[in-house]
Amino acid sequence: MPTILSQNLRKVYSVQKKRPGLSGSIRDLISPIHEDKVAVKDVSFVIEEGELVGFIGPNGAGKTTTLKMLSGLLYPTGGEVRVLGFDPWKREHNFLKSISLVMGQKNQLWWDLPAIESFNLAKDIYGIDGKVYQKTLDKLVQMLDIGDVLNVQVRKLSLGQRMKAELVAALIHSPKILFLDEPTIGLDVVMQQSMRVFLKEYNQTNPGSIILTSHYMDDVKELCKRVIIIDQGSILYDGLLSEVIARFSQHKIIEVITPSGTKTHKVLRAKVAEKAADLLKDPQVIDINIKEVEIEDVIRRIFAGEKKD
Repeated sequence: MPTILSQNLRKVYSVQKKRPGLSGSIRDLISPIHEDKVAVKDVSFVIEEGELVGFIGPNGAGKTTTLKMLSGLLYPTGGEVRVLGFDPWKREHNFLKSISLVMGQKNQLWWDLPAIESFNLAKDIYGIDGKVYQKTLDKLVQMLDIGDVLNVQVRKLSLGQRMKAELVAALIHSPKILFLDEPTIGLDVVMQQSMRVFLKEYNQTNPGSIILTSHYMDDVKELCKRVIIIDQGSILYDGLLSEVIARFSQHKIIEVITPSGTKTHKVLRAKVAEKAADLLKDPQVIDINIKEVEIEDVIRRIFAGEKKD
């Protein structure tokens, strides 16, 4: 059985349509007009146990809305979704014990208490055996290197320390699915790398699945073999990250090295061999390198609505 099965998942909001001018505002108070806004439409995918999948797209694409439906925070307008065999929106106890959601801009730790107090509270909420709890806690604390701040008030922690503590709180009950929504947002490059190292190691040593949304392509490149690209509520691509370039870029880059420097040429894939042969006829050419377009550039164009370069 798949860990997550989504079939034609939809979410439609009813939003008030504003009339122009003062008179329009008055009329809105008396007889408001509403219109439907489609946030997610006909989204279908399957995620198996142990996968770490990047769920990416521009702002407003429907990423967070989808994650909230998968975790049971939002009720879908249509379609079917099964997570670990459960209907998420029913919020059954066994389902909630099996998932965790971390949002980079939301806190689940008690602000005025040391982080260890929030961990201890989670132990009681999830009914974790004392020995299992201590073993899991020790492992996570060691992996994230936050042993020296466990008894410090959360409000006094740096953003990086706080995000590490958030991960401990999210993983203390060993969830089968971890939803990560922008977990490295706002962190400096050193702390971002530290978080990536942890997530990679955690995924390799634990059987659970992870869905990651991030605007940082370094997060996705280092952690995810598979990506789902969503835009305007619909899936544009679901497959290997390594194949995104071939799917969405019709060109390759030829670097030409000469005594005077390096020049680059953007060439259609079908013309690369022909162009390379022509360039090599120049006696000034020392060497040529044929490269793929940078994946960041490809993703940036996709987010801008350009399906092909």
